[in-house]
Amino acid sequence: MRRITVLFASMVVLVMCGAVFAQAGDYVGSERCADCHMDKFNDWKTSGHPYKLRPVEVAKLDALPVPDGYTWDDISYVIGGYRWKARFIDKQGYIITAGKKGEPLATQWNIKSDTWVNYHPGEKKPYKCGPCHMTAYSPEGNQDGLEGLIGTWQAPGIHCEECHGPGDKHVKSEDASDIKIDKTAAGCGKCHIRGVKEKIPAKKGFIRHHEQYNEYLASPHAGKLQCTDCHDPHKPARSGVKVACVSCHKDQGEAYGGSLMARSGVTCVDCHMPRASKSAEKLSPREGDVRTHNWRISTDPKASMFTEDGKYATGILTLDVVCLNCHGGRDIEWAASKVGMVHKTK
Repeated sequence: MRRITVLFASMVVLVMCGAVFAQAGDYVGSERCADCHMDKFNDWKTSGHPYKLRPVEVAKLDALPVPDGYTWDDISYVIGGYRWKARFIDKQGYIITAGKKGEPLATQWNIKSDTWVNYHPGEKKPYKCGPCHMTAYSPEGNQDGLEGLIGTWQAPGIHCEECHGPGDKHVKSEDASDIKIDKTAAGCGKCHIRGVKEKIPAKKGFIRHHEQYNEYLASPHAGKLQCTDCHDPHKPARSGVKVACVSCHKDQGEAYGGSLMARSGVTCVDCHMPRASKSAEKLSPREGDVRTHNWRISTDPKASMFTEDGKYATGILTLDVVCLNCHGGRDIEWAASKVGMVHKTK
């Protein structure tokens, strides 16, 4: 109930704080889209997209703490705060990395564990996360005149018009042809990418976060499916899956359906989309907090999920990550001996 109340309060602020979300030129703002598309607006509000960057007037209504020694009056924006973590931007536009006097201080709030952790402690960190954390980003200038905010934007966070383009013409005509609808994986990949698309960056034994497009391109799904074939882009990833894996993989689904694993409640994504990526924290030595989109499992116990230097993922899932988070008392050789039975009823 508390979470629902907070989300409702955030929606009220979004609609009422016109000065914060006011749009210029051909941009009309997400609240204008809600006049005709309230169902999609409500879905979007409960997704992670608007949380990418929120002004303090909105973020302070949520159930978040602030770094020790700071108050909401010291903060201009909050980065995140949805499922994984929150970081805070000061009144000069810099990400807070230390105490107010420069003393060591953990300033990133990890939501799952309710703990503060270090984020580039003591560094002077300008906010230069465009264009993936805001709508209609321009690299020129400094938003709100704050030197630490690199670039300018029409709205903080990912709003309707970041994906659909300026809405003024569509609002006036009410013609669907006057709004952009991009259902390609590349459309999502504009933000869900890290580095060059041909590589999958990794760090400390985990795939790095927000690079689903890199993973998709290295997978068997590349070119055959688009992100929107599986996901409703307006909804949270967890509740916005539109189809089951068996809708395409019927033979595998039928073979797996009566197996011991299936009867134990293990689903396709538990094995083919394990939490091999990390955003805020690792849950165990082999489990992060974000599901991978690699899908392809190697049954070779000697296979490696990462390059020798550990900087990139190889595009496959290995049996330690796939099996041993549940079968923790076993080893990878045992997993290799049993994996052929997974898709079999007996």
